[in-house]
Amino acid sequence: MVVMFCHFIAAFAALGMPPFFALILSKSLHNSNAYLVGWFYVVPTFFTALSSPWWGAFADRIGKKISLLRAQLGLSASFLLAGYSNDTGLFFLALALQGILGGTFAASNAYLATLSSGPALARSLTLMQGSARAALVVAPAVLGLFAASVSPIELYRYLALLPLAAALLLWLLPEPAKTAHDDYRPKSTAANRPLLSANNVYLLQFAFVFATVATFPYFIPYAQGLGSVSIEQAGLLFGVPNLLYLATAGILTGRFGQRVSPAGPVWMFLLMAVALLGQAQTQSLSGLILWRLLMGLAMTGGFIVLHALVAALVHENNAGRTFGWLESGSKWGAVAAGLAAGAMVDGFGPHAPFLLGAGIMTVAAAWLAISNFCRHCTENI
Repeated sequence: MVVMFCHFIAAFAALGMPPFFALILSKSLHNSNAYLVGWFYVVPTFFTALSSPWWGAFADRIGKKISLLRAQLGLSASFLLAGYSNDTGLFFLALALQGILGGTFAASNAYLATLSSGPALARSLTLMQGSARAALVVAPAVLGLFAASVSPIELYRYLALLPLAAALLLWLLPEPAKTAHDDYRPKSTAANRPLLSANNVYLLQFAFVFATVATFPYFIPYAQGLGSVSIEQAGLLFGVPNLLYLATAGILTGRFGQRVSPAGPVWMFLLMAVALLGQAQTQSLSGLILWRLLMGLAMTGGFIVLHALVAALVHENNAGRTFGWLESGSKWGAVAAGLAAGAMVDGFGPHAPFLLGAGIMTVAAAWLAISNFCRHCTENI
């Protein structure tokens, strides 16, 4: 719970400030180039994608707790630099350092992997994803209240205190004994062998993040384009999948996250494809509500089965590298999704990102089904 709380308060700042980039550029940095908002939005993501595998190897070599403290202190330093930026170049550097020095999600997961394994670790990963979703929902609204009276860029100076406080709190946690629970891990057998290799799980994570994030930048204008949806309703509908994750992830993990079946990821990916396709085809507010609810359930189920696949791969000695590559794959998926969505909308209209995401999920589900069939045939032989 301490690790999750500390990740939440760090993510609160990291995820809460990007919606105010337009204000920061125009009012604080006196730059009217609107395209920079989109560029700055992906700068931390891009540099996190580059640096996460390296920091993962560092964690395995030096220690998970040290790596987690490093990530929180790195965020604090980058936020402080952002808060005192007086031009776009310095602000860009601060965002790049946020991506290079941060990575609290992967570092937190690697530390948790030293405390638990198997289903218990899968449950912890699902809850960690919930802390990120909670920050994504809560932070923009709360920071918006302060932005009315404080310059948005100055908020970074105060927000730098959050990861600093998290680091101090995490410093009090024990350093887990090396290989403490690895000694009790069962030997690899056909019964407990991971369903998929690490590289295949990384690819699935990339595809899942790509399919969901591709719809984010253009959802609100798309919803408003239906005619009967106000901007307030569109904003609420945007957050529905995240809110549904927060409401149901704990319950569904207890029921279905103990051991993922070979068919589990296939069904969840197909459900996501249906939800995205439905949103692309709907013509009404009620239809959009229905498909957003279905997307929330599919997103929750998809993360649960992915976490079960990850937990089957992870042990203390490889936790840093595994979560580093997972974080990198997620970030590359988000970057690719943003670029692809922009190109698709420009060429085919605002419903195109939903169709793109549905297509990616369908291909991933088909590949999983074929892989499971071939694996079953090999085991029988």
